[in-house]
Amino acid sequence: MFEFFFKYPATVFSKGQFVLLSAWPAWVLGLAIIAIAVGLGWNIRQRRGFLTGTRPVAIWLLETLLAALLLFLLWHPAISIATLRPQQNIVSVLIDDSRSMSLKEDGKTRLEQATSGLNGGVLDGLRKRFQVRLYRFGKDAERIDKTDKLTGAAPASRLGDSITAALADSSTLPLGAIVLLSDGADNSGGIDRNTIAQIRQRQIPIHTIGFGKEKVDRDVEISEVTLPARTLADARLAAEVTFRNFGYAGQKAKISVRDAGKVLATQEVTLKGEGSPQTEQVQFNAGIAGAKSYQFLIEPLAGESNTANNAVTRLVNVEGAKPRILYIEGEPRWEFKFIRRAVEDDRSLRLSTMLRTTQNKIYYQGFEDKKETEEGFPAKPEELFKFAGLVIGDVEANYFTPTQQELIREFANRRGGGVLFLGGRETLSDGGYQRSPLNELLPVKLLDRKDTFHRDPAKFELSPQGRDNIICRFDEHADRNVERWKKMPVLADFQEVGDAKPGAVVLAELNASGKRKSPYRPYARDVLGAVIALAGERLAGPRDGVDAENRARRRDQSSTSRRGAGQKLQTAV
Repeated sequence: MFEFFFKYPATVFSKGQFVLLSAWPAWVLGLAIIAIAVGLGWNIRQRRGFLTGTRPVAIWLLETLLAALLLFLLWHPAISIATLRPQQNIVSVLIDDSRSMSLKEDGKTRLEQATSGLNGGVLDGLRKRFQVRLYRFGKDAERIDKTDKLTGAAPASRLGDSITAALADSSTLPLGAIVLLSDGADNSGGIDRNTIAQIRQRQIPIHTIGFGKEKVDRDVEISEVTLPARTLADARLAAEVTFRNFGYAGQKAKISVRDAGKVLATQEVTLKGEGSPQTEQVQFNAGIAGAKSYQFLIEPLAGESNTANNAVTRLVNVEGAKPRILYIEGEPRWEFKFIRRAVEDDRSLRLSTMLRTTQNKIYYQGFEDKKETEEGFPAKPEELFKFAGLVIGDVEANYFTPTQQELIREFANRRGGGVLFLGGRETLSDGGYQRSPLNELLPVKLLDRKDTFHRDPAKFELSPQGRDNIICRFDEHADRNVERWKKMPVLADFQEVGDAKPGAVVLAELNASGKRKSPYRPYARDVLGAVIALAGERLAGPRDGVDAENRARRRDQSSTSRRGAGQKLQTAV
């Protein structure tokens, strides 16, 4: 009966979308119906004397419905149905080519099961009706001609990214469906909302075919390794290794990093919840310059069903360039001496220093071009931006001109350079930095007062974030590293600062007698470059004694003698 009145069966209407084919918009149809209804109502009101009871309302309603139906037909109503037309629509077949597909089950790998099914008549049947596009995917989707291009060696399976790539590849073509063959071991966090929105908008069905058991009995698999794509020679690298285990929860496993068969680092870890992603940090030395292929390996465990997924290789470009660091110091002090000594043997850095020996004299070291020293501290981007890092020692803020202060801020924000602020008697709050544009860069809030520099002993301890950060690592083993920090001598003096700003990470805290804990080594990444504040000075040795006044007196005498030596040195130069 439905088909008799409406020409098509009800199933067609349930799958289709109702549309109006007329060139006139739908809102014009609505206005026309309202206008006719008002006109008919006014007409019936004029003839009301001849009609009684509810007859006027019934007549008005029937006439309005009839007029609305006629107008509706004039707008050409229709049902739009999406159908696949032979050889005019595309079907994309995505095949998982990751290492997990090489796992054998019932004498065949999952990949062999998938290819045998496709080559057993499925692809031929699809090609008779549609244009078929084959893809293999791991981290990215790649077009292939035949299934013999599949290797089962991709380091990851990213279902969402692969579907997005297939959609983009057919964005202007009539894509009818996607067929996805995978074991379901996704390493990218699933399919995001944008991909789902594209699928809904284009109304593309996705047919999934699964392979393998839902749960592996005993297996450990590295799913992802994250580390920088490039670094400097002899730099310390921290790699984030993500893996899962099945059947080994609570047991010990060893992660190793190798370069051309040579073991660079090993770390023992305890395997956590079964099937849950677990991430551990492994630190190692990048070595000499060159293109490196680092292998991250979890040593095979007893009874492991598949050891092919225990290793992942990552390429890193170890650069031989030596970036330049500019260090400006306001007075001869211990920090200047020991920083220069530490960098002398560093093959990956070049240090250029500006030491203010008197108020109007600067002693330069590490500048190959004497033109760089003619104007003092850089005042132009092309002069400062040639450096990769900037260290600001015991220098007051107004030593820099407003142009130079803005340039330092742009050095971190625009150039992406690193900035290190050192504590001292004439810097940070005591140097007026809280009222300068440089205050924006600092990862801590500065106190709005002076006398924040204290010649008192202070102990420092690592924060939870500092224990895991590569900046604070003396020892690769986390527990041994914490013990080494606890054995460090106390600071002879320190700079008092406020709380850390939002987005900053406190790596260590100072604990001085009678004063609240203060951030010692916070760093921030809310700008393009890293900014670090080191609010402390030299370490106290055995000869520093316990009397703060004696330490202060010796410090003043030492500073005076060093200033005199600096003046003589500048005069000789």
